[in-house]
Amino acid sequence: MTVGQALAIYGEGHAPTTSDPARIGYAIDALDPFWGDLSVSSIKGETCRRYVAYRNRVPGTVRRELGTLQAALNYCMKEGHMTTAPLVSLPEKPNPKERWLTREEMFWLMRASRHLRIDGRHLLRFILVGRYTGTRKSASLALGINRPSVNDGWIDTERGVMYRVGTGTRRTKKRQPSTRLPAAFLAHVRRWAAHGDRWVVQNHAGYRVAEIKKGWANACIIAGELAAAKGRHVDLTDVTPHVLRHTAITWAMQAGAEKWDVAGFFGVSLQTLESVYGHHHPDHQQSAVNAMQRRVSGASPRNKNNRTG
Repeated sequence: MTVGQALAIYGEGHAPTTSDPARIGYAIDALDPFWGDLSVSSIKGETCRRYVAYRNRVPGTVRRELGTLQAALNYCMKEGHMTTAPLVSLPEKPNPKERWLTREEMFWLMRASRHLRIDGRHLLRFILVGRYTGTRKSASLALGINRPSVNDGWIDTERGVMYRVGTGTRRTKKRQPSTRLPAAFLAHVRRWAAHGDRWVVQNHAGYRVAEIKKGWANACIIAGELAAAKGRHVDLTDVTPHVLRHTAITWAMQAGAEKWDVAGFFGVSLQTLESVYGHHHPDHQQSAVNAMQRRVSGASPRNKNNRTG
């Protein structure tokens, strides 16, 4: 069996049953030119390292692609197309990104969104969702207003609750729990609802927005220009929409929120919260600091019993 055949079996047999088949499709498209004609038996550490050099992409991207290759091999073995699945050698997992927005950066980004053309001003709504709820991009763009759905999330303005996914959505490793909404954001959504809006992020014509890539890129540039005009330096060229999620979680930790509540609100595991965001919490390692600063009762830098003369 060739690797290309294994990828095709996986793409046709398993990908359609997942929550994001397009993501698998992108990975297969990247893998096939290099691996397609090679036999499954050729998969070893050396060929995996050659693929990493061939792709010449950031480690995280190549790691996800090779992870898809491993999943395809495992699927083919499970389905009886092969007796064993070779082990795919993955590049080292990159450290989690630390990028989050300061209060000033958020101010200029929101202000810049108001300077977009009318067909791009829906970006401000998207930013508000991320700033107050830390919801992932795809789920944010799918949110309806007072429209219970099997496929997509929605906001109940009467109860003040956001359902990030529809009732029939297949659950994945990415936790997307329902949550109560902060009063400031709920006020925005109730105002939109009063105007007859059907979607949280909708354009000036009332249609649901499918993508914010162009508006986001323009807003990041405009934010820097607006700040510079006021004598401030703001560089958002490295900021992606996902940074809004990092920002919301970071701000919650900096404000001293209980870690269990933060994990439940944003849908992140306590382990990830501690390892990625824990140092932002004001109580981070506080017990250790207290122990190091505490003078043990009765202790003395010199033992009086050892004095001489």
